[in-house]
Amino acid sequence: MNIVSTDRLELEELTVNDSAFVIELLNTPNWLKFIGDRNIKSEADAKAYILNNHIKSYTTNGFGFYKVLLKSENLKPIGCCGLIKRPELDGVDIGFAFLPEYEGFGYGFESASAILNIAHSRFNLDKILAIALATNRNSVKLLEKLGLTYQKTVIPFDDGKELLLFAKNLKTCTSTT
Repeated sequence: MNIVSTDRLELEELTVNDSAFVIELLNTPNWLKFIGDRNIKSEADAKAYILNNHIKSYTTNGFGFYKVLLKSENLKPIGCCGLIKRPELDGVDIGFAFLPEYEGFGYGFESASAILNIAHSRFNLDKILAIALATNRNSVKLLEKLGLTYQKTVIPFDDGKELLLFAKNLKTCTSTT
């Protein structure tokens, strides 16, 4: 199901038919380094991951992570961008990840801007959070470019990693582009 379109991208819900793409994305060097190994190695692993995370979020929250499709390459999936409600955080956060060959072309900003725009207008969210490792300079720069501001450091997960927490008030925002 199409969620939002931009000049260069389409964002759609993930389905179990996206298992090969999910395996590829979740095993890229930057995903493993900055997000962590989700141990998604087989089609069965990927289908279960999509069902238990993405599809469950669409059903439970009305939003989730979406595959980012590149219009100029016949809607090839190049990454994911979307919203997630984690029990460890006091709010909904935005996230994004792209295949290595599509990093650095502005697709993260374009897709995340579209997500921020619909976060308030469609999903009635007044505030968006984001978390990132301090060493993930590209994500931190993108979050700042999107207008999120650093709040504090947090250790939300059992792995003990310290993350930077960012936030943006959407009540006063009409557009991020």
